[in-house]
Amino acid sequence: MDAAAVGGAFLSAFLQVLLDRLASPQLVNFIYGNKVDAKLIQRLKNTLYAVEAVLNDAELKQIKDSAVNNWLDDLKDALYIADDILDHISTKAATTHKNKEVSTTASSYLSRFFNFEERDMVRKLEDIVTRLESILNLKGILRLQHIATHHHSSWRTPSTSLDHGSNIFGRDKDIENILKLLLHDGDDVDSDKISVIPIVGMGGVGKTTLAQSVYNHDTIKQKFNVQAWVCVSDDFDVLKITKTIAEEVRSACNTNNLNILQQELKDKLTGKKFLIALDDVWTEDYDSWNSLIKPLRCGAKGSKILVTTRIQKVVSMVQTSQGFYSLEQLSNDDCWSVFANHACLSPEESAQNMDLEKIGKEIVRKCKGLPLAAQSLGGLLRRKRDIGDWNNILNSNIWEIDEKESKIIPALRISYHYLPPYLKRCFVYCSLYPKDYEFDADDLILLWMAEDLLQPPKNGKTLEEVGYEYFNDLASRSFFQRVGSGNRSQHFVMHDLVHDLATLIGAKFYLRTEELGKETKIDNKTRHLSFNNLSESVADNFEIFDRAKHLRTVLTIGFRHTAFNHEKELCIILLNLKCLRVLSFQRYKYLNALPDSIGELIHLRYLDLSHTTIKTLPESLCNLYNLQTFKLCHCYQLTKLPNGMQKLVNLRYLDIRSTPMLEDMPREMSKLNHLQHLSCFVVDKHKEKGIKELGTLSNLHGSLSISKLENVNNNIEASQAKIMDKKYLEELSFEWSHNAKDQFTNSQSEMDILDKLQPAKNLKKVCICGYRGTRFPEWVGDPSYQNLTELYLSDCDNCCILPPLGQLRSLKELRISEMSMLQTIGSEYGDSFSGILFPSLEYLEFVDMPCWEVWHHPHDSNAYFPVLKSLVIRGCPLLRGYLPSHLPALETIQIEDCDKLAFSLPRALAIRKLVIRENNKVVLRELPLSLEEIEIHGREATESFFEVIAITLPISLKIVSIENCSSAISFPGDCLPASLKTLSILNCKSLDFPKKNQQHESLQSLSIDSSCYSLTTLPLETFPNLSSLKIDQCENLECVSVPKTLQNLNEFFISNCPKFVSFPREGLSAPKLTSLFVSKCVNLKSLPCHANTLLPKLEYLSIWDCPEMETFCEGGMPPSLRILDIKKCEKLMRSPSLSLMDMLTHLTIEDVCDGVESFPNKDFALLPPSLTSLTLCNMSSLNTLDCTELLHLTSLQHLAILTCSKLENMAGERLPATLTQLEIIKCPLLEERCRMKHPQIWPKISHIQRIVFDFEWI
Repeated sequence: MDAAAVGGAFLSAFLQVLLDRLASPQLVNFIYGNKVDAKLIQRLKNTLYAVEAVLNDAELKQIKDSAVNNWLDDLKDALYIADDILDHISTKAATTHKNKEVSTTASSYLSRFFNFEERDMVRKLEDIVTRLESILNLKGILRLQHIATHHHSSWRTPSTSLDHGSNIFGRDKDIENILKLLLHDGDDVDSDKISVIPIVGMGGVGKTTLAQSVYNHDTIKQKFNVQAWVCVSDDFDVLKITKTIAEEVRSACNTNNLNILQQELKDKLTGKKFLIALDDVWTEDYDSWNSLIKPLRCGAKGSKILVTTRIQKVVSMVQTSQGFYSLEQLSNDDCWSVFANHACLSPEESAQNMDLEKIGKEIVRKCKGLPLAAQSLGGLLRRKRDIGDWNNILNSNIWEIDEKESKIIPALRISYHYLPPYLKRCFVYCSLYPKDYEFDADDLILLWMAEDLLQPPKNGKTLEEVGYEYFNDLASRSFFQRVGSGNRSQHFVMHDLVHDLATLIGAKFYLRTEELGKETKIDNKTRHLSFNNLSESVADNFEIFDRAKHLRTVLTIGFRHTAFNHEKELCIILLNLKCLRVLSFQRYKYLNALPDSIGELIHLRYLDLSHTTIKTLPESLCNLYNLQTFKLCHCYQLTKLPNGMQKLVNLRYLDIRSTPMLEDMPREMSKLNHLQHLSCFVVDKHKEKGIKELGTLSNLHGSLSISKLENVNNNIEASQAKIMDKKYLEELSFEWSHNAKDQFTNSQSEMDILDKLQPAKNLKKVCICGYRGTRFPEWVGDPSYQNLTELYLSDCDNCCILPPLGQLRSLKELRISEMSMLQTIGSEYGDSFSGILFPSLEYLEFVDMPCWEVWHHPHDSNAYFPVLKSLVIRGCPLLRGYLPSHLPALETIQIEDCDKLAFSLPRALAIRKLVIRENNKVVLRELPLSLEEIEIHGREATESFFEVIAITLPISLKIVSIENCSSAISFPGDCLPASLKTLSILNCKSLDFPKKNQQHESLQSLSIDSSCYSLTTLPLETFPNLSSLKIDQCENLECVSVPKTLQNLNEFFISNCPKFVSFPREGLSAPKLTSLFVSKCVNLKSLPCHANTLLPKLEYLSIWDCPEMETFCEGGMPPSLRILDIKKCEKLMRSPSLSLMDMLTHLTIEDVCDGVESFPNKDFALLPPSLTSLTLCNMSSLNTLDCTELLHLTSLQHLAILTCSKLENMAGERLPATLTQLEIIKCPLLEERCRMKHPQIWPKISHIQRIVFDFEWI
């Protein structure tokens, strides 16, 4: 990396964007051609250059000098405005040049340039230049001066080799692993005598502490003759580091001559086995690193250099054959130990200590596994015992804590400081994501691109490739952390404290809020906004967007549906926010149209309408000259794209996945030659919308699905698509419409068309669906496709033979389904092929193959599927014979609805999961000891399973699911397998449930449905660790016995047990139970007693169709209860205890008022006043809603009335004043009167902000 770029000021990258705009030929020609004062442009350039000279000094001083910070804010605000003006002029210049039909000279536009709009632009440009000059003039007062890129003063005292003694928590395994790497001398074939072992991880994760611990370990001291510790930090000075190493190893070092130093150090270390620790390395300069380690190469074999760093690029530069060690965050428990140790929290169990511990553990959650954060916050609270002090830390943002008292932000800021300026802007942009939000790399790069955060590409790279370089650089520095295992995952998350840092730096220019509403504090400098929800209508909150009229970003993330008129909201946003570059209405569920004014957003580069109900798009959208990204995925009602889309010449990304109603493509799509991603192309018979339009789109990347291929007339048309030339595509799907199967007569023509659609050889995934030919062309299965890893063949009804797919050397996943003519598989290779078939295949699936009868296997059982892990065969009723006999790597096997298949397990020692459904010829002679999960359906399979486990029980069996067995069977020894964690039994009426009171401590989940009719008492004490219990249609069950506390039970579901009359007399003791569901227990009269003490965490209670239940719980309900759902329990509605549930917030009442015409009914108990949400459903006789009887609900915000067909009246003055949302669904009489604003109804509801009828806002 260019050293000048490291640590450069945040705004310098922004300045470069403006300077690039000023230098663009379009803008230069436009301005000079229209006689705009050249001195004005030069003044702007001079000001920008002068500002750039002092930015490094300003960024350094802003941390402690608020005046400088305010100066930078004013500067940034002015730069944003200048950029908008220049972008406006550039866009006008480009579109004017493009739209000129007659004249080719710039002067032809002169008469129109000085109209009102252009004169206004020139005035604004003059104003902003003057403002920037005024801001620049303040630099002297603020004593800002030109300084070179500065080294950041260290945030910590230089590290030494002294360790923390025994006060290291949660790192035993890490220490063990590092010791193994250090103590291993390497193999004889290793070319390096010395090994470099980097420890990499984000700032504050404990790399130095870990290195100190192993450095001082006894086995290390015994192993190495010489040890040296150097705190390198940010200044990688080869002379200084060499000198420090020399001092550590007692070599002469009284000289500044590097040559002499290194020669003496070499002499000192020659033949000795040494360990040198280089802590906190930042440099990525390979030459400097190589120079440093020259004298170290002379050590004895087994010598080691231990490096700690935050940067993956440093790891790549220094590591040798032993690799590197990635240090992860601590668990919450270990992090708590660090915190408690530094807070000196006494182990005494006093009431105060318990309160402090509870708050402390919440504080530790904020640390998200960073020991530095836990140590710093623990030290801040050291020996403080005032609960107020602890709550202040809990409720404070990390950056609000004084940096003199906490090293968290300084430790993280130094990572930010060493980012080049262009990466700083990209990082801060990520503050728009919510905490813990899993974002996609591709999506973020498209946003960066839209915001002009990516430098212009060089050396033939694309903007997207530049974006990936930026992203990978930030990820390598631990700003982003990959979610999930393996490098294939493209989902990432930011650590909470890193997110805090981004938010701190973004300050008033970036605003992330959960809800956008009247209370939102939005600054007039805010440029980037993201939110989850609208707390009220934009129409009622116009001033928000009036204050932030310079917004560039309106981004919805995880948008939650609200019942607003989104079209109206959209018009307001478009009317006021003319500077938008990013606009997302993703998941605005009821947005079905865009206003024409969308075309006025000339700066717009990113538009996301995914997951909306949009049907058509206005032609004005084609005026968005700068549009780069257009997302329409999962717009299921979209029928048409704008006809003029060929005018969107800067479009790079068009996502129209899952738009099944889309009829065709716009004409002349071939003109979009900047297009990098096109998810789908719908072929039309019309010439200008045909497949040949793909021909010029040679830069397509990623995946492409081509549908309605029945509209391709012949192979000549197919060849015009030039699919072979699209070498950047990785995934390709060919699809014929389902209703086009019978609309062809020539199978050869079909094969010729698919043949001419042959893709490039670097493809990774191919799907062919609905193909109408009888044979596939030769390229399908051609072994030259060496990168192909996934192949799907589906619904190819006329194909009678498969291509030789076993020759695809890299194929990992093969799915074949709905091939209704295919009878034989495996004969396509003949006798001439020698070698291993499917050498890389890991997943094989055959589904719905009604005519498949024979699967030929090679004579040599070792000749194919050497690494197959999963085999699925489903819906192949005629398949007979046997499975392959030798599948050494098989882990999962699933056989369903294959009545004639004589199934026996292949020889596979690794099988972990076995699924058998409806197979009459199943023979389970033995089960592998490695088996962890089995799912069996049908009498024969179940009987076979019970016979086998009576002889040999798999020692690892954790999950068992049994279904549809009519035989009288029982578990061997009348007990469950000891290792079992989950047991599900469905429709096995004669299965005898174990009655022996033997403890099953492993069982966590138990489900019995329509089974075990002999069971009358379920002894729950035998399952002490049960977390989930579901009992349904257990005909003879009378009770459950629970003499002991069920410490882990979280949910309890019991339904359709007609003889179940009571819960245990002593109550149900389950301290972690959160959900209790009781349904159709017609003789049950009461819930468990003493629930207020025995069920302290119960939050959700549902009682359905228990007509004899008269009361809730003896002793009252627990204070934790929040949600109550009552259905067909009329006696319960009369229970006085309902009125006493002042902890309840959500109540649903369904089908409990048979014959009752008015609600609330005076015979019923008063509803608890704490309710915030009330739902009334399926009240068939209900005619009138009595508002007066609801007025005491002074916290009620949401009222929903569903499927009350006779409801048409409201009595009383009005509904509670606190209501903000009223939903009326399938209540036609009431809906009609509300819509017409009937005078007897409307005054009672007109004060409610959101009113919805059948999911439609009014």
